[in-house]
Amino acid sequence: MSGERVPIASVAKMMQLMTQYYIGAKMAEGTDRKIAWVTSGAPVELLYAAGVIPIYPENHAALCGAQKMAVTLCEASEERGFSRDLCSYARTDFGAIYTGNSPVQGLPKPNFLLCCNNICGTVTKWYENLARHFDVPLFFLDAPFVHDEATPEAVDYVQSQMQDILDGVGRIVGKPVEQDVLHNTLMLAARATILWGEILDQLAHKPSPMTSFDTFIHIAPIVVMRGTDQCVDYYETLLAEMKDRVAKGIAAVPGERFRLGWDNLPIWFQMGGLSKRFAMHKACLVAATYAHAWAHPVNPEATDMLRELARVYLSVYINCGLEERVQTLKRTVDHYSLDGFVLHSDRSCKAYSLGQYELARTLRDELDIPVLIIEADMNDVRMYAEEQINARIDAFMETLLSRAA
Repeated sequence: MSGERVPIASVAKMMQLMTQYYIGAKMAEGTDRKIAWVTSGAPVELLYAAGVIPIYPENHAALCGAQKMAVTLCEASEERGFSRDLCSYARTDFGAIYTGNSPVQGLPKPNFLLCCNNICGTVTKWYENLARHFDVPLFFLDAPFVHDEATPEAVDYVQSQMQDILDGVGRIVGKPVEQDVLHNTLMLAARATILWGEILDQLAHKPSPMTSFDTFIHIAPIVVMRGTDQCVDYYETLLAEMKDRVAKGIAAVPGERFRLGWDNLPIWFQMGGLSKRFAMHKACLVAATYAHAWAHPVNPEATDMLRELARVYLSVYINCGLEERVQTLKRTVDHYSLDGFVLHSDRSCKAYSLGQYELARTLRDELDIPVLIIEADMNDVRMYAEEQINARIDAFMETLLSRAA
């Protein structure tokens, strides 16, 4: 099927779901309901099991970036002494706190914080600063780096910390977290994760029913609502729509000719422009390590679900060694039948970007896969040279075209 692109109908439901999420959180401010600010790599399931509302400054910062508000907020942070070399998510977050500017009229104040360093070390100092600013408790989950595979000792270490966090959160909310509620929450989270993985697998079909740029939007519920019935319900709806699009041959990029992978965070303020640029060349981004970060396999039949949760949070892509990342990209190239790979060398996310040139060399030398490296930033438009990047995309696509001839 070709012609005009057919919009994804589930977008409306997702937008409604996320609007209700933010409104619910704002309405809870000042009530007996507890609110926690949490990093994107932290076990939000523990909070939902305790009846706590989780809020994600990173998710909010991405929203600010997509709305092209991030630079103004970053500048507000820089005026107060934060270096321009710091993560633009953190600078956006602090700028929103200082100025009160936000697409959602600001985030509700936290009763406590939950930080996990499985995504980077920056969040540690970021959340220490937040704890001082709001004068609230900070729970910290230390995830050892996984060089080859998660050892039993490392899983033990993370699991014990998760139990300590459950106990501490229970004291803050005034009652212990009930084991049956925790188990049900973990099962819902496992179900949502499996559904998200099945949705991403639909992009392996030719033509792909949606692009990775679409997945960057539809990722919101699995990040902020993992462990809830609403999250499961939404992804059941989205999966059904993707299967229907596959059956009808509806292409995200009409006339799809080239299939590409994406590594690192999205460039939030330029998603529309990049999507159109690649589509102009009949290229569809069909796999992204960022989107797959929330599709890490969870075994719902594990005898100890808390231990299973510890293993999952310990083994995320960005917390693994270079060789594991290489193997992940190799499997991605094969599963999604990729013709090329785009690596976003993100100035802000150094933990994600470290080693990308080695990844590029491996893809070129071992798999004969052309690679495009885009140097930019996920939120700070001052780090984006549009004309130069467009020229590099065009040249990259010319390379793919000549190889296909």
